[in-house]
Amino acid sequence: MPIVNYAARELTCKIVYYGTGRSGKTTNLHYIYDRVPANRRGSMVSLATQNERTLFFDFLPLDLGTISGFATRIQLYTVPGQIFYRSTRKLVLQGADGVVFVADSQRRQREENVESLRDMHEVLAEQGVDVRGLPLVLQYNKQDLPRELIETPRELDDTLNFRGVPSFPADALAGVGVFETLRKISQLVLQRLSAAPPAAMPVR
Repeated sequence: MPIVNYAARELTCKIVYYGTGRSGKTTNLHYIYDRVPANRRGSMVSLATQNERTLFFDFLPLDLGTISGFATRIQLYTVPGQIFYRSTRKLVLQGADGVVFVADSQRRQREENVESLRDMHEVLAEQGVDVRGLPLVLQYNKQDLPRELIETPRELDDTLNFRGVPSFPADALAGVGVFETLRKISQLVLQRLSAAPPAAMPVR
């Protein structure tokens, strides 16, 4: 659920990048952060312990428009991918307005991708979220690796995309598919918010 700042006339939406460890979630955020104009983004925050890290920053997009006269600020989060950090992932997912699931395209990561996607759905269901209505985009990262090591986007769709949501092949290190993914999840979030007036949202 987005947060309303009436003084600044802003809606703040939360988008979480979810997926297995080393799938490219952090690479996505760093690539975006480095290319958003400094005067339109906050600081990158890393909440780190000895073994895990959650990244966060917010920014004011240039081209998403307004909702009922409110500008839209986007908060981007990553979650630690390892399965034993479930409590942290639950906390980060709480209140998400949209999710980007970053899959590692390597064939040897197939089961880990499936397990992580299942875990995401379980966490959201535990939080009372109807996952069928939550904006979701799939990103198939590491498509730059040799073809014999990776699954094609069609193969990944067959394995992971049972909802038929938008999906994008990507090479996050080079930026391929990064902003396409962000643009689509932002559009889906805004479409959903357009049906809910700011007066019905939490106030900050």
